[in-house]
Amino acid sequence: MEIVIENIKDIRSAAKEFIKVMGDNKVFAFHGSMGAGKTTFIKAVCEELGVIEAVSSPTFAIINEYKDGEGRPIFHFDFYRINKLEEVYDFGYEDYFYSGNLCFIEWPELVESILPENTVKISIQEQDDGSRNIKSI
Repeated sequence: MEIVIENIKDIRSAAKEFIKVMGDNKVFAFHGSMGAGKTTFIKAVCEELGVIEAVSSPTFAIINEYKDGEGRPIFHFDFYRINKLEEVYDFGYEDYFYSGNLCFIEWPELVESILPENTVKISIQEQDDGSRNIKSI
């Protein structure tokens, strides 16, 4: 899977394309540098899935929960501020990762060892021309 976003106005169509190829997968780990567009893309995917509440980075909360158009939970994680893996154990990550609900994870490098085996790893990279490349890794 590879999706190119030439311009920010193309993000909704890119999100629709991503949803088409998600399959039955539930846990997605988004890799990318600061400012690559992880949160922006996750926001577009959530909106395409019917989320009506505001989607924002859970940088300080670590996890945000949204409801899709069918009322199912979507969990959005940002592990940027995690200092020790024990912090993730403390909030009961298993209840989320193994819930059968969608989980979108930013900064997964910090929790790589506890991600479910079937986690789909996604790379978002900013190109020199400002476009974004989204692909599975």
